[in-house]
This record gives sequence, structure tokens and C-alpha cells, in this order.
Amino acid sequence: MTEAPVLIVGGGPVGLTLSLELAAQGIKSLLIDKRPAMGHLPKMERCNARTMENFRRLGLADRIRSAGLPGNVPMDVFVCVESIQRPPLTHHRYASVDALKFRGRTVNDGTMPLEPYQLVSQYTLEPLLRDAALESGQVTVEFGHELVSFVQDHDGVTATVRNTEGVEKTIRSEYLIGCDGGNSTVRAELGIELRGDSLLELRQALFRCDDLFERIPIGPGRHYHVADDKASFLIVQDDLKHFSLHAIVDSDEDMPKLFEEIVGMPIEYETLFIGRWTQRLMVADKYQDGRVILAGDSAHLVIPTGGLGMNTGAGDAVDLAWKLAGVMQGWGGADLLASYEAERRPVGVRAVSASRRASTGRRRWRSAWRPEIVEDTPEGELARIDLIKVADGEQRWSNDLLGIELGYSYRGSPIIIDAPGPGPDTDSFSYRSSSWPGSRVPHVWLADHSALHDHLGRTFTLLHRGAAPASATGLADAFAEFGVPFAMFEVDSPSAEVVLEGHDLILVRPDLHVAWRGIELPEDVKQIAAVVAGVGTGSTPISTNHRGELVARTR
Repeated sequence: MTEAPVLIVGGGPVGLTLSLELAAQGIKSLLIDKRPAMGHLPKMERCNARTMENFRRLGLADRIRSAGLPGNVPMDVFVCVESIQRPPLTHHRYASVDALKFRGRTVNDGTMPLEPYQLVSQYTLEPLLRDAALESGQVTVEFGHELVSFVQDHDGVTATVRNTEGVEKTIRSEYLIGCDGGNSTVRAELGIELRGDSLLELRQALFRCDDLFERIPIGPGRHYHVADDKASFLIVQDDLKHFSLHAIVDSDEDMPKLFEEIVGMPIEYETLFIGRWTQRLMVADKYQDGRVILAGDSAHLVIPTGGLGMNTGAGDAVDLAWKLAGVMQGWGGADLLASYEAERRPVGVRAVSASRRASTGRRRWRSAWRPEIVEDTPEGELARIDLIKVADGEQRWSNDLLGIELGYSYRGSPIIIDAPGPGPDTDSFSYRSSSWPGSRVPHVWLADHSALHDHLGRTFTLLHRGAAPASATGLADAFAEFGVPFAMFEVDSPSAEVVLEGHDLILVRPDLHVAWRGIELPEDVKQIAAVVAGVGTGSTPISTNHRGELVARTR
């Protein structure tokens, strides 16, 4: 029998991110994947700003950027007619990573992420994350090992795993995490249902063409949508030599032909893959059953429209890792691990909703297509004008969604001490920075030009304006009594007011979400520590009233 503190099933970006997050907190894991080796399909193609902030905390942001799309390449999106040889109907300009980094150094009002997005293909990201996991010394990675079955008891999980040669072995772990995708064996064994919708069935093809990108006459970008009756969509991959094409066609043989039509000029290329896939928007009924937990696509299926699939899964990994660490290190209470589903399932539902909104917008402008749109006739010109009117607004739902990426909140969680009032709009596609309890603490540059986020470790941290109040000692003692890692950090920069929002004290969790804030600490500081560590709430959520006193929160 092999023993591992945590068994992670699935070696995609979510499983690997979870292993790295656990390693950063001193928790060893064994990661298995039934594939004999890592795949060569793009699948996901963009790490959003929040994911890149988390990769920065792991020390991987620069490494990922070096492997991904060059920083000077614009992220523009084109809607074209017939081919990329003709002037686009709509051209939405999106800044390169280099341009966003420059803007991020000059704008310091909390509205910018610490790290901008990064286009990186999954087949590039996975090996990089695997290597980082192995380098940590905390992670064992075994490809060619498939989960067959498992049983759990009060103390752990016993899993049966089979390798590619048919040899089985038994693995005993404290926790088993299913990061094994939409057809999750873990979820099936638990009998948990995915519920939602199936949308379009498309074919995907991957082509290699070394000189196409530099020859595109309408300009460089990342997405080229073709206004046709096939929902054709060309995506530039991170090395600028590979291109994935999605379309609704009758056969595999149609995909290379369509690629040539869209390119519209003589090229030499290689077809690397053609397959079929179905768009699905679904969320699991629950994320946890005892010591077995779901994350990523096993818990939610989000179509690529909006780029929220892998990024939502990476957020699952960050949330789950510090809570697992807290429980396994002995300081986390019963509510700590239970809060994973309470926090992340609403985020999964929200991601599905946002992706549905983006997909609806895309289908809306595509429905404006008419056959005469390619004709140089008055009827063709009118058809193009009509489509442009719709596409110019509706396509933006797929790309202008920083609020969805950064603005999610864990309000209502049993380990968040809420505040009175409505709080920020967490469903907005536009981002409004806020340190409202449950929100991600905004990024700002401090007076010494360092980033606030970079000062916050994997502990609970009390941000305080000026000298720490005497009552902070009592809070530190309360955290120490429960064995919870705790630190304090003085925020003395004028720019920090956008974080403090009129409060003198903000308690930040290990995942950089706000657990509590106030003008002064309440008399019962021990209750704050108990709530946020998951050891003191039972079934009664805790909030503050307008005087800052802790009270039971009505449901």
C-alpha cells in the first residue's frame, strides 16, 4: 500500500495547481493521471488576471510569460467576413501584456490587477506546472495511472489505481481530490450529478503553419471569428505557429478545407488533430462528500466563451489548498473545509452564468448572418451593416469581463464575518475594487513601490493603518491559541486608502480574500479567530452590526 497525505486524480492545470498550492503550505501530495503522457491539444488558452496573480504567489508568473505568447503581441479580436484577407467587420483592440504591465505601474487606484492576463496554450502550461511541482519536492507525479475505485472511512480514503500495464496498487490518503475533468471517475463513484445545458456540437482542428501569423493582412490578434453559418472561430496559439479552428461542419475532412478558405491565400501547413466536442454549461450538485472533494471540470463545465473554465478551476485549487492545509495541520475546524463548497460552488454557478451570457451574445450576432453578406451589392452592404451593429456590442461579453474574473465574493460563507449593507455588485462584468468581506483584497503599489499582495503570506494577516491597536495583541493571542498562522502588516501608504475604504483594520485570509474589516476590533476578538478558522460558528453565520459588534447573521 502506497501512502500519500492527499491523492489528486487528474494532472491537468487544475490538479497541478492544487499540488503546487499544497506544496507551498508544506502538504505532500500524489498526483495521478490516466493519460500515458501530457496532451498536445490547446484546450484552454488563457490564464486570466486572477489566475496570474495566484501564479505570481507561487513564483511562476514570469516563467509562464516566458513560455507563453510574447508580451508585445496585441490580444485583438476580429470579426471577419469569409476570410482574414478581407477588412474586418469589427475589430476590438485589446492591449498586449507589455502595455498592460506599463499601465499597471502608472494606475494605482485598485482597479488594475497585479498581473495582467497571459495567453498560454494548455500543452505549454501543463509541462511547466508539472516541472514546478516536481521541483517543490512535495509532489509525486504518476502519469499512466488510472483510478479504478475508492472507499472512504472516518480517517481517510483507500483507492485502487491501475497502470497502463494492468498492474493495480492501493493508495491510502487522508483526502482524495477529483480534478479529473467532465467525465470524472471520482464524481461518478460518488454518484454526484452534473446539471445544466448542452449547447453546440463542434469540431476542433489543430494546424501548424509557421509563417501564417506574420502574413495575416488584417493585423495581429488572438481570435478571428468568421461571419458564416458554421460558427467558425480561429484561435492563435502561444507560439504563433499553431492555430486551432472550431466550426460546425459535417465531417473531419471539411476542417482543412475550411481552414484554407478562412486563410484565403496559399500556405503550407500540417494538420495535427481533428476531433469533436460539445459545449456544456453544467455545475455539480455538490462539491464534497466526506473526504472526497471535486475541483475544476469535475465540478463545473464552462464553455471556452469567456475563458472561465480552467481559471475557475484554478480558483477552486487556491481556495481548497489552504483549507486542506489548515485541517491537516490541526488548526482548521469543521467549518473550514465545509466552506469550500459554500464558497466555490456559487462561483462555479456564476462562471456558468457569465459564460452563458457571453455565448448568447455571440450567437446573437451570428444569427444576423445572411448569405448575401459576402456579396459586393447593396444587399450585401446592408447585411454587413446589420451584423456589425450587433457584433460590436455582443462580442464584448466574451472579452470584457474583468469584474467576473476579479470581483467574485465569498459573502455568505460560514468563515466570513460579513458587514451590513448590500455590498458590491459581484455579478458585474466591470470590476469595481472593494475590500468588502468576502472580496479579493485590491492590488495597490505602496510608497516603496512594492505590491501590497507581495507582503501577504499564506497566513491570516491583519492590515492596520498606523500603529497596531493594543487590542491586536489579543487577536494575535487568539489565533495562537487555535494554532492558526497569523501576521500583522502596517499599511502606511496614501494609495492604501482604496483598500482600507475608511476602515483602520482589515483581516486578510491566506488566499487574499477579506475575512473581516472594521474601524476597531470588537471586544470578543477570540470569536473572530474562531469564525475565520472554522472552529467557532457551528451552523450560525456571524456578521457585524453598524456599531462593529459581532452578531449572529439571519439567513
